[in-house]
Formats: sequence, structure tokens, C-alpha cells
Amino acid sequence: MSKRIAVFNHKGGVSKTTSAYNLGWMIAKNQKRVLLVDADPQCNLTSLFLNDDFDRYYSEDATKYHNIKDGVKVAFEGKPSPIAYVTCAITNRNRNLFLIPGHQNLSEYDAALTFAQTSNNAISTLQNLPGAFSALLALTEAYYKIDYTIIDMNPSLSAINQNLFISSHSFIVPTNPDPFSLMAIDTLKRVLPRWVAWAKTMQPAFSDAAYPLPNFTPKLIGTIIQRFNIRKGKAAKPYRDNINDIKLSFKNELAPALLQNGMLFDKKQYSESGISDDYCLSEIPDFAGLLPKAQSAGVPVFVLTETEINETGPILEGMKSRRNAFLDIFKDLSTKTTTILKYA
Repeated sequence: MSKRIAVFNHKGGVSKTTSAYNLGWMIAKNQKRVLLVDADPQCNLTSLFLNDDFDRYYSEDATKYHNIKDGVKVAFEGKPSPIAYVTCAITNRNRNLFLIPGHQNLSEYDAALTFAQTSNNAISTLQNLPGAFSALLALTEAYYKIDYTIIDMNPSLSAINQNLFISSHSFIVPTNPDPFSLMAIDTLKRVLPRWVAWAKTMQPAFSDAAYPLPNFTPKLIGTIIQRFNIRKGKAAKPYRDNINDIKLSFKNELAPALLQNGMLFDKKQYSESGISDDYCLSEIPDFAGLLPKAQSAGVPVFVLTETEINETGPILEGMKSRRNAFLDIFKDLSTKTTTILKYA
């Protein structure tokens, strides 16, 4: 069975899409089959993945219905046919990486899912909705023989996010070194355990549905702290205090709340995976000048070739050095992630 990772923070602008894309690419680069799931109506992950083919994908008959919203449409609109796997998009530069594209109108299903998840299964026509997304993922994972599924969620506390979160084995929380990320952690320590407690309570009620509610308890892998400038080999002074505060908040506030609800791995398992007791998986500085070149090429920054960097002399050497540094960062991140998931 594929191990699912939810990449989630209800605070926007924390580079969760970039984290999902780069982590998925690196794991797939190591000969694992990875499914990316774009659950954000902004479809930024789909745009990164498809690049110049984005508009064409949603206009051509052969592909326009192969996305997350149309994948669960039969359940949400009461169609007589069952949910089927999505024919995924695949990139030529990494044939082990697959995508269930997003849809800008996905949030249309949020109201119905909210009603279904709060009706206590009293309305039979709604009983199949809470398990629909997980069923779609499971069928697609089975068809493509997926090892890891990475779900890019939108920045909200919506019913769809709740559903995808409790349909995952694990989760990563991307953050920025700013006070708003600290506020977000304060919310997450209350909301995430509540979501899991609801799922544990309601799972038996939906066990006889066509698409049962999954019986998962998502566990924290850790946080990725990113989007800051480097000075003299370390985070610039304005960011350092916030980075330390985020680590302390994860260790002293979020982790204890998760522990009470079985949402942490064992301490020994974190240690054996190379994850520190502050749950910081990686500190990733700003991509700076490499980012537009990566977006143009449709690849992560660590995959850029010299031709795609398209510079000469000291500028080329500097960009190659930064590219290689990011390669090492994401190798380390993918190793920690896949190692801890052996225990999921």
C-alpha cells in the first residue's frame, strides 16, 4: 500500500506546493513511484508539473476530465457508476512521478462534504462522500503501483482538507520564519487532533459505505522551514530568531498535543530517521535566481542543467554551486521522509 503524506499548513505563502513538488521529484528520482495530488483549487502544483501544457490539458477532451474533482464526481453528484482511477499526467524528465491534477472548482464539493461529515451518517445519500477521496487515491495508487503519495492541500481549514488529512498516514508542515507561522502552529495544535478524534469516532459509522472512511492516524514527519536569505553561510539575522521560535513551538507546543492523540512516531524512530527532537526536517533558503530558470524549464532547481541555467563565468559557477547545495538538501529531506515512513 502506498504511504500517503499530506503537505499542509492553513497559513498561505509557506511554499507547500514547492515542497510537495521537490520532495516528490527527489523520491521518484530514487526509483520509487510517487503520486502527486493537487488538492488546491489554485492548481499551482499542476502548473509546475505541466508547465507549458497546462492550458491544453484542461481544454483537450482526452485529458480535461482527468483531475481530482472529476475523479470523485460520481460520488458527489450521485451518478450510478463507481469511482475509477485517474489517468495521471507524467513528466518526461521523471517517469516515476505521476500527477492527479487539480481543479479550480474543487471547493464546490466542500459544502456537501461538510454536511456529510456532520450528519452522523443519518442521510444515506451522503454516506459515500467522506470516503470518496481516499477511494480515488487508492484506486489510482493501485493502478500505477505507487510507493508514496504526496498531497498538496490548500491553505484553509476546509472539510476537504480535513478529509484528505485523515486519509493520510503522515504529514509535513511547511513554515516560513515569521510570526504568522507561529500563529498557525497555535491553531494546528488544536485543529489537527480534533480532526483525527472525529475520524476515529466516525469511522465505524461509515464502515458499510461503498467508500468507507479510512482508518488512519496521520503522524507528524516534521516541519520544513523555508524562504529566507543567507548571510555568511547562515540565515540572515532577521530570520534566525523566528526559526528558533518555530522549532521550540513544534517541540514544546505542537508535539505534546499530537502525542496525546497518537499522532507522533516513537522518539527512537525519529532519531533513527535522522530527525531531530525539534522536528525540523530541513531549513531551505530562498531559491533566488535559480527559481525563474527552474520554472521556465519545468523542473526543480536541483535538476537544472548548465544549458538551462544559461549563464557563463562566475555567475554560472555560483548558480551551479547553489543548485548542488539544494540537491544535497532535498536528498537529505527525501531520505528522512522515506526512512520514517517505514514505521507508518
